[in-house]
Amino acid sequence: MKVETKLIKTKLGLLQLAEQLNNVTQACKYMGYSRAIKSQQ
Repeated sequence: MKVETKLIKTKLGLLQLAEQLNNVTQACKYMGYSRAIKSQQ
């Protein structure tokens, strides 16, 4: 699997979790990401 594909799948998983939780901040915390960093990408 290409690196790009892995990154896309990870980001997609984060977005799906955020949608389920109705909360981007909680999803980022659960996945171990800083919300500030995700907002910049």
